[in-house]
Amino acid sequence: MATQDFLVELGTEELPPKALKTLSRAFTQGLQAGLEEAGIEAGKVESFAAPRRLAIRIRNLADAQPDKAVERRGPAVKAAFDDAGNPTRALTGFATSQGVTPDQLDTLETDKGAWLVYRTVEQGKPTIELLPALVDNALAGLPIPKRMRWGAHRTEFVRPVHWVILLYGNKVVDAPIMGLTPGNKTRGHRFHCPKALIIPTPNDYEVVLRNEGHVIADFAERRELIREGVQRLAREQGDGRAVIDDDLLDEVTALNEWPVPLIGQFDERFLEIPPEALISSMKEHQKYFHVVDHNNQMRPLFITVANLESKDPAQVIAGNEKVIRPRLSDAAFFYRTDRKSSLQDRIEQLRSIVFQKDLGSLYDKSVRVAALARKIAAAMGADPALAERAAMLAKTDLVTEMVLEFTDLQGIIGQYYARHDGEHDDVASAMNEQYLPRFAGDDLPTTQTGCAVAIADRLDSLVGLFGINQPPSGTRDPFALRRASLGVLRIIIDRSLPLDLQTCCEWAAANFSMLTAEDPATLVVDYMLERFRAHYEELGIGADVYLAVQARRPTRPLDFDQRIRAVEAFRQMPEAEALAAANKRVSNILTKQGADNVSDHVEESLLQDAAEKSLALHVEQQAEQVLPLFEQGDYRAALQSLASLREPVDTFFDEVMVMAEDDAVRENRLALLSRLRNLFLRVADISLLPTAG
Repeated sequence: MATQDFLVELGTEELPPKALKTLSRAFTQGLQAGLEEAGIEAGKVESFAAPRRLAIRIRNLADAQPDKAVERRGPAVKAAFDDAGNPTRALTGFATSQGVTPDQLDTLETDKGAWLVYRTVEQGKPTIELLPALVDNALAGLPIPKRMRWGAHRTEFVRPVHWVILLYGNKVVDAPIMGLTPGNKTRGHRFHCPKALIIPTPNDYEVVLRNEGHVIADFAERRELIREGVQRLAREQGDGRAVIDDDLLDEVTALNEWPVPLIGQFDERFLEIPPEALISSMKEHQKYFHVVDHNNQMRPLFITVANLESKDPAQVIAGNEKVIRPRLSDAAFFYRTDRKSSLQDRIEQLRSIVFQKDLGSLYDKSVRVAALARKIAAAMGADPALAERAAMLAKTDLVTEMVLEFTDLQGIIGQYYARHDGEHDDVASAMNEQYLPRFAGDDLPTTQTGCAVAIADRLDSLVGLFGINQPPSGTRDPFALRRASLGVLRIIIDRSLPLDLQTCCEWAAANFSMLTAEDPATLVVDYMLERFRAHYEELGIGADVYLAVQARRPTRPLDFDQRIRAVEAFRQMPEAEALAAANKRVSNILTKQGADNVSDHVEESLLQDAAEKSLALHVEQQAEQVLPLFEQGDYRAALQSLASLREPVDTFFDEVMVMAEDDAVRENRLALLSRLRNLFLRVADISLLPTAG
């Protein structure tokens, strides 16, 4: 089958820079999926994305769908002919529907009888006829939250579309796309080459754009050019090193078709401002990269990326320096002004900020969190007074000028202000650490005070909102309670904190007077423990292991985690499946007998068979060995030890009739099984692990 390269380009107004990569990826995936569904063979797929264009090039695209054998079943032979052997209406109707006569049908023999069938070969459609619909479908499937219209068109897209290329080999596919007639003309750089450019074939696409149009169409290539250029300029400043944030690099790449990095500077006096404020001013508002020295200290330099090659770069640099100066001046003014008042003086201002209409103000929340943090710190072995002080000050930087202007500095700037006020270092650190982790994989608090405040703040929100019957529902989670739950669990586990969620949540609930839900502490604990499931699935630990542990409802996260890892290790052992099956059998037997009424006290004098005597002996030996391990939380060693019970358990079930006629013997055997099961239940309900049976 013949093949040609294919090119589609959508030329637009400047696309949203933060969405460009996502749009390009979705467009490519959508077109690929369409081609696969249509059965059209294709070679390498290449994506291009720049501020004013989305493009895809497909190498060696087949010129047609492959021919397809078609078989359509008609009536059964018995129903196809009458007694005289003439075609029935069922047969003639089927033949007519297929456009043939009855004698052109074949017979298909099956184990359920013979059937008449129509067999033919359906010729594949030419690719050039299918491409417009495939492109339209791919564009319609792009993740665009809000589409716009322009001019007199009823067409909708994320930005106005001005031209379309649809090129198969050197032939234009002449079918409307986005209300426009496709051609083989693109447009170059808005300033360097404001004219149409002919693309002779798909293979010439990026070459023409680069050499004639001053456009680097390949996103990855443009991104690497920017990275190299920014790093080179920083290195030329002696010991300078550019700090390149990947998200900012992607955004800058999406803003530039012909990137030219330039380095500028600002007054050294601005270095007295916290570096995070400088970085926020440069990064968020101006899309600048900042520069540090070999000690990771800020230098009064920035690197911007221009979207053109100026004849007078100094003028471009001067313009950027002029723009950044007032922003840094504002930051310096806010910083000086804020420090005239202490964080302590700002506590009263929190009364006017509503946290949640039913749960009070940020002041009310601060009082509750301070009381809870004090108890949590004591339970951790940390300083309760420091935790209480940090929690009371934690939200005060929200009313500072700096945070009102640079919202991403909340917590960060509070840390600087707390140190300026002479607060304890742990209290100052907690100003920022209260928000950690901000997202999956983020850093955790390093100080015990920070841990206590971070946990208390999240638990106050969880218990409060569950307590007024406003838990997360579906995709609705305005207070980010799912993230808060995972944050608490991560802090407790990774920092090895001996905290019990049930106790902590009950402490939190006691600080409220307006909760309406019954037992909100338990509701929150159950919700948080459920968050563990997805967490462990991400680590490759199956849901069956989670369910086995969750059945015991351990409410200390560190303990929960230790059990999970012990059961996962046990599950890999050769004895695990047999013991899981035995526990399942024991569970079923005890449940039928009313498990709550079955004692686990074994009377040695009632043991009769050798197999039950052997099991009783092994169970007692294991109890002596593993009970101290349970007390130490060494569940892995305990389960490894209990694995030795496989053989006596198997022998017991092979040779002993549990439900003996003698009541005393039967009850004693049930007690032995209960004692066996209770040993495993000290870790998890391993009867929930999968078995072959």
